[in-house]
Amino acid sequence: MIIAIMFDSVDGWVARKTKRDDRLGFGKNIDSLSDVVSFGVAPAVFIYTSINTTSIPLHVTVILVSLLIVVCGVLRLTRYNVIADHVEINGFIGFPIPGMSFIVATLYLSGLYSTYLALLLSAIVAVLMISNVKYPKFANMPIIAISCILIILIILPIPTVLFNINIPALILLLFCLYYLIINLIRK
Repeated sequence: MIIAIMFDSVDGWVARKTKRDDRLGFGKNIDSLSDVVSFGVAPAVFIYTSINTTSIPLHVTVILVSLLIVVCGVLRLTRYNVIADHVEINGFIGFPIPGMSFIVATLYLSGLYSTYLALLLSAIVAVLMISNVKYPKFANMPIIAISCILIILIILPIPTVLFNINIPALILLLFCLYYLIINLIRK
C-alpha cells in the first residue's frame, strides 16, 4: 500500500511531463480505478484478513467496516471526478483516499495495530472521505522530504524499532493523523 502511494504521487507528474492529452477522460478514470483498488480495496482486504476472529458480532463488524471503506472510497472518487472540472477547489473535499491506505499501513507497521483501533480509525477515515470537510493539497516540502526518508527507513532492513514500536512508521502515522484532525478543528 505504501508503494502504491509512492507511485500515485508521481503518476500525475509523469502525465504532465509527457504532455499526455486526455480529452476523453480515460486517464482520469483509469487513475480513479487504480486508486479504488490500491487505497480502498487493499486496506479493506488487509483489515478483513488481519482480524482473524471467531466471534460472530466482531466478524460482522469487520465485514461492515471493510465494505464501508470500499463504498466510501468509490463515492469519494466518483464525487471528485464529477466536480473536478466544474468546481474550483484549492485542495480536496473529503479526506483523500490514499490516506486510508497510509493510515492502515503505518498503523500496522508501527506495531500499535489492534483490532478495535484499526476498525475505529478505518470507519472514521471512511466517513471523512465522503464528508464535506475541506483538506488542502499537501505541499509542505520539508514534511514531504522527511516522509520520503521515513518511508525509505521502513522499506530498508534498517533497525529502527524501539520498545517494539517502529519509529519511522509511528512518525508517518502521526503526520497523517495530524492532517486528518487539523482540518476538522479548523472547520
